[in-house]
Amino acid sequence: QVQLVESGGGLVQAGGSLRLSCAASGRTFSSNAMGWFRQAPGKEREFVATIGGTGWGTAYANSVKGRFTISRDNAKNTVYLQMNSLKPEDTAVYYCAASRSPSGSSSGNGYHYWGQGTQVTVSA
Repeated sequence: QVQLVESGGGLVQAGGSLRLSCAASGRTFSSNAMGWFRQAPGKEREFVATIGGTGWGTAYANSVKGRFTISRDNAKNTVYLQMNSLKPEDTAVYYCAASRSPSGSSSGNGYHYWGQGTQVTVSA
């Protein structure tokens, strides 16, 4: 059974940093794309970042480009999201997702497994 478990969320002041982790178990995702999405209260889930399998690159939402960095440690079957220069509008529940495909997608439909989410709150 595949499980994705996020950690690293919390409360931070604007301008601060957090690093989210997503540990996968049940299968290896080194050849598969993984992504981060977020959902703020009253809003739809939105794409944040994705990293493809071996040989594939990364992609980011315009709203986080230059501030967030997605990376992965295949030996640990874990993907990370380093978030710098956080803004109050980054406040949301952040979800990790994994795909059966090596290519990343900005659509949630491109992912087959989801974590439970971790809350990130950025105070002004």
